[in-house]
Amino acid sequence: MRLLRVIRAVLWSFFGVGRGTRDLEGVHPGVLIVIALFLAALFVGGIATLVHFIAQPARRAPAQLGAGRVAPPKPHGPVVVADTLEERARPCTPCHGSATQATKDGFSPRIAGKPAGYLYNQLASFRDGRRGYAPMVYLVQYMTDDYLREMAGYFARLELPYAAPESNALTAAETMRARQLIDAGDHTRGVPPCAQCHGASLSGAAPAIPSLLGLPRQYMNEQFGAWRNGTLRSVAPDCMAEVARRLAPADIALLTSWLAAQAVPAQFKPASGRRKLPLECGSVERASRSAVRGATAPSGRGAYLVAAGDCVACHSAIGGAPFAGGRAIDTPFGTVYSSNITPHLATGIGAWSRDDFWRALHDGRSRDGRLLYPAFPYANFTQVTREDADAMYDYLRTLAPVARANTRHALRFPYSTQAALAGWRLLFFRAGVYEPDASRSAEWNRGAYLVRGLGHCDACHASRNIFGAVSHRLDLGGGLIPLQNWYAPPLGTSTGAGVAGWDAAHIAALLTSGVSPRAMAMGPMAEVVYRSTQNLTAEDARAIAAYLQSSASQRSPREARGPDERATARGAALYADHCAECHGDHGEGALPAYPALAGNPGMNAAVAANGIKAVLNGGYPPVTRANPRPYGMPPFFGKLSDQEVAAVLTYVRASWGNAGAPVSAVDVERYR
Repeated sequence: MRLLRVIRAVLWSFFGVGRGTRDLEGVHPGVLIVIALFLAALFVGGIATLVHFIAQPARRAPAQLGAGRVAPPKPHGPVVVADTLEERARPCTPCHGSATQATKDGFSPRIAGKPAGYLYNQLASFRDGRRGYAPMVYLVQYMTDDYLREMAGYFARLELPYAAPESNALTAAETMRARQLIDAGDHTRGVPPCAQCHGASLSGAAPAIPSLLGLPRQYMNEQFGAWRNGTLRSVAPDCMAEVARRLAPADIALLTSWLAAQAVPAQFKPASGRRKLPLECGSVERASRSAVRGATAPSGRGAYLVAAGDCVACHSAIGGAPFAGGRAIDTPFGTVYSSNITPHLATGIGAWSRDDFWRALHDGRSRDGRLLYPAFPYANFTQVTREDADAMYDYLRTLAPVARANTRHALRFPYSTQAALAGWRLLFFRAGVYEPDASRSAEWNRGAYLVRGLGHCDACHASRNIFGAVSHRLDLGGGLIPLQNWYAPPLGTSTGAGVAGWDAAHIAALLTSGVSPRAMAMGPMAEVVYRSTQNLTAEDARAIAAYLQSSASQRSPREARGPDERATARGAALYADHCAECHGDHGEGALPAYPALAGNPGMNAAVAANGIKAVLNGGYPPVTRANPRPYGMPPFFGKLSDQEVAAVLTYVRASWGNAGAPVSAVDVERYR
């Protein structure tokens, strides 16, 4: 009866306008139920139809592509790579157009036509930690001064039209004040006239003073604000930061409004020749120096071993003095800061003996007996011979001492205690120098010594347990690097994700140049190549290749879930639009510029993190002596949505013999 009352109430809501439920009391219950079911079906059907028509436009194109009713993308033909700076600068041009553009993260400024020295200083500031916009840091972090200067020169020579000036809303009095700042400055605040540095026409001056015209008002306001609060820094002494701090805030608004309203004259180029500057300017001084050409490999046995161990990477803060420590190493247990290993008596290892240094490498103990944290990979360095350790110590003693006190670690309790560290060592650390395998060749043993010991490759290329210790159940079996979301692929497997099936020459090429026919070094591996393995001798690079090839485990390919047909079709269309021009219609690539995607380890990896980061961030391989002018990939974080990134990677990971699992938008968000 309760059910019937509910049904009557529902029917009344449809038919009972002006009537009570008593009018329905004489109706047979079965009729009421049939009518209610009919109305419910109409309601559900209406909702379903509405959803269908709303969603249909979004999914019509992929469905048609999957069914083959849309013509396939037009083939691009063979990839042609021009040996030009224009081709090499392609990663820069999607963001930096002819006019300064506002983005969700700030601004992408116009760089065409600015003085080469100024552009070089900007690039070097991103690389050396004075500026912090992540996409820019990622592009230039493993570039030499030579290549940055060459890039800067290319953009300085570009002649592109300027945007139209903004409207001028200043009063006559405000315009007069702005002109006063331009021509005479403000002596009461110690602000020099803009024209004294930037020229009477405000066109800038070579080598490093930019023009003040052709810039949006809001962009200039944000630049002044960043200088004032210290988030924007240049080479010390930073004259613009000093000017920004001295200017009155009201004057900044007048100045930027007036400048943005000025038209850029024809034939507008920076003036040449040095000029007397009112303030000391580190940027001008740096840009005026002669470039140091040609990086050289470290000389001497100790220097070579220190480079092979990649000591400089961890023991140098970004923008800091080499080997002076201070680099933050994030771990799941807190942050560890690297130590100063220059020979400074008070803050470095100047008071250390050879025995002290040997104890640190071999046993993981400091000079005072304190246990060291395994972020310093003494679990690997314990295999280094005493002779090699002494040679490394002797080289470090030749470095210029740097007075920099070590930063205190920021680890959570109980990981910050020596007791916890002693327990970890009891479970996971055994000291022992590498013992050659008599059944193997000298080349194989040399490769094993470098990979297991000095190179500490398993620090990244092996999984870790919940205590942060490397698991050797799958030696070099790959793993996600904690907190970095880069995937270090397996090195000793014979599947498409490992290097065991590679030619030895290709492995050696990746180590020494950063590029090979099978892959390109990016992310943490790019730093390893840039700072360490490019210095390897040909013999040592071949030895590492021989060891890795011999350690292959015959792991059968994963049975990955097949990709959705519509997602694959959508990915194919996106690939044709954005990727095929460089990587080829069939993923064949074009060496040495663009790596092949067919058979690429990153496209076959169990985790799609590296492919996701490559599509979103683009990037360059490291600059090396074997590849001093690398080509790069533009970032697509501003062009493709998470769903589109997932679709194109799903397509690539399922094409041309690749066997990678599909990628979802959730994966893209997780690993970005």
